[in-house]
Amino acid sequence: MQAMATIRAVGVAAALAAGRLLRERIGRVREIRYKGAVNLVTEVDLASERLIVETIRAAFPDHALLTEEGTEQGTLDAPALWVIDPLDGTTNYAHGYPMFCVSIAFLRNRTPEFGVVYQPVLDELFLAERGVGAFLNGERLCVSGHQELRSALLATGFPYDRERRRQALAAFGRFTLTARAVRRDGSAALNLAYVAAGRFDGFWEQELSPWDTAAGVLLVEEAGGRVTDYFGHPYEFDQGTCVASNGLIHDAMLELLRRTNEVAE
Repeated sequence: MQAMATIRAVGVAAALAAGRLLRERIGRVREIRYKGAVNLVTEVDLASERLIVETIRAAFPDHALLTEEGTEQGTLDAPALWVIDPLDGTTNYAHGYPMFCVSIAFLRNRTPEFGVVYQPVLDELFLAERGVGAFLNGERLCVSGHQELRSALLATGFPYDRERRRQALAAFGRFTLTARAVRRDGSAALNLAYVAAGRFDGFWEQELSPWDTAAGVLLVEEAGGRVTDYFGHPYEFDQGTCVASNGLIHDAMLELLRRTNEVAE
């Protein structure tokens, strides 16, 4: 119990410190590099990652860390692993669009035990602990109660690989014609947090990395939602596709994705 309390305290402290850094530097990005055709990394990503790593290392020198920008390259098979996205929504951040966050999770034997997603512009701290629940600034979260896709507000994202966007656009089109509305705002970690908070009823995306989802998946599950891959199998952090929902519309989302994939094939 004491160990989890320390993990929670350190994770929250790291997220808040990194969030302050992001808030202070927004609009002042000086250096932008490309990790692919459209995938950006800024000096602020790197500074945020260093700050988080230093904070966790000081408290848990024997834990493994897996970070988006490669400061630490732990593996998902590590018995005690921190999974860190120092700035989810880098493209948004580089353009001054305030949809971005810090995401930090602690996994024990591949199972997330603690997760925090911090949106520094709105000062919203989403926190989850396995078996305890999910919370936003201390208030317990619960997923939405919408039971049909036609009344659902959904979120998604597109792959960085331009060649793979065709299939993603096909699913986007089908969901847009079926659901009440679909949003695409560039931060998978925040999208998952918003499903947990009942702001979104569902979320789907392909080609995600562990740092995109590790904290958000736990948030959704602890808020009463469901998370799988596109085929309804239990979600695995290294397999790429993710569907998260309030549980009530989950099967309908999977069926729509199945039909879309059949047409694509």
